[in-house]
Amino acid sequence: MNKKANDHFSLYWNIAFTLLLLLLGLGAGYIFVTSIAARTYVQEINQQLYGDVAKHIVKETQPLKDGQPDTSATHDIMHSMMVINPSLEVYLLDTEGEIIDYVVPYSKVKLDRVDMEPITTFLTSKTPHLILGDDPKQPGTANIFSAAPIYENEQLRGYAYVILAGEARNSITSTLSMHYILCLGGRLFYLILVAALLIGLLAFWWLTRNLRRIISVLKRFQEGDYEARISKRDQGSLAILGDTFNEMAEKVTESIEQLKSVDRLRQELIANVSHDLRTPLAIIQGYIETLQMKEGKITSEERKQYLETVMASSEKLSRLIAQLFEYSKLEAQQIVPQKEPFPIQELCQDIIFKYQVLAQEKNIALGWNAPHDLPMVFADIGLVERVLQNLLDNALRHTPAGGEVSIQLNNTPEGVRIMVADTGPGIPEAQQAHIFERYRQLETKKATGSGLGLAIVKKILEIHQATIHVRNREQNGAEFWFQLPLAVG
Repeated sequence: MNKKANDHFSLYWNIAFTLLLLLLGLGAGYIFVTSIAARTYVQEINQQLYGDVAKHIVKETQPLKDGQPDTSATHDIMHSMMVINPSLEVYLLDTEGEIIDYVVPYSKVKLDRVDMEPITTFLTSKTPHLILGDDPKQPGTANIFSAAPIYENEQLRGYAYVILAGEARNSITSTLSMHYILCLGGRLFYLILVAALLIGLLAFWWLTRNLRRIISVLKRFQEGDYEARISKRDQGSLAILGDTFNEMAEKVTESIEQLKSVDRLRQELIANVSHDLRTPLAIIQGYIETLQMKEGKITSEERKQYLETVMASSEKLSRLIAQLFEYSKLEAQQIVPQKEPFPIQELCQDIIFKYQVLAQEKNIALGWNAPHDLPMVFADIGLVERVLQNLLDNALRHTPAGGEVSIQLNNTPEGVRIMVADTGPGIPEAQQAHIFERYRQLETKKATGSGLGLAIVKKILEIHQATIHVRNREQNGAEFWFQLPLAVG
């Protein structure tokens, strides 16, 4: 049996044992309450049956003469009644509750007086109910009794006070009660034990049927079935557990898919980087080998041409490595934008000035257009400059000689809209959704870039909570635009 089966088995019997203890506790409580109720019930019956004993004693004899007990007459009749009922204990009280005479078996009377309040309640009560009074032989113990007033010449002289359940009777009753409780408890123990096991097993089997189904789904998921989900029918009363697992499974599945996608992109990245690094390195290596082999045989003009080619390849390699590092930092979220208010039109003017020489070499007209009252934007000026540089590089690379590249700025209610437009061949609609992916280039003969420029643009704008858009112009060319928020205050 594996560990999970053992855990499930242990949980099953832990709950069953807990239920057994609960039922045993309830059984013990039932016996305790029943014994108290039975004792009270017996006491009330005895008081109702023998409540007139004291009245009969007073009626059959005159217990007091001139306020003093008539021992010769009263003891005879008291003894006669005690022969009939040995549990009786007869006391004569004065009007204040002082004990002036008694007839009791065996042990010694320990009280000199009894509380008169229960006696008064007994004599005045019209509704039969249990009333307990002092037991002179057992101080601090309340017992059932019978009482009757004693009159002499129509004057109250005292009371006859009879304990109906004396010490001997209580001793016998206690023994029998204990025997009764033990018998009942013993039988009830076995009954509860069997019932608890049956009820516990059946109840737990019923309550855990949905749990077993959920465990089965969890095992399937653990074994690699990532489509396994807990259906509403299997959840039952464990709906929260089922929904939580389903949500967790969705997130795990999404994470797995993301990891697979990242792994595929990593493999593509390695392949693309290897190819892009290999080309300039091969050129550099080839021309250096040529210089070594033709040492002293080439003209100074050829040497200059070879070195310029090596330098261009070296610069291309340096740019590619820099782009790789930049994109890796952006993708790892290691670059945090340092946002500040700045005039976007001044930044565009500086960039246009820097790119004028390159545009003139390619015979491309480069310009910009912006309103005079353009407000300041709130962004990272260095990162926005990088975005504009990459967009201009891309536009100049795809615009033929005699074409035009421009930056256009417009004020909108949401911010400042920046657009870079060119007069190149445009972008096929099927490729527009993918050009911002890393290492994705346009399928044209002029596609000489690394494919990272537009991917870097997208990442930079994402950390500014902005989006890059692209569309083809009505004439030839393409337009890239994004929007930056206005500076507040």
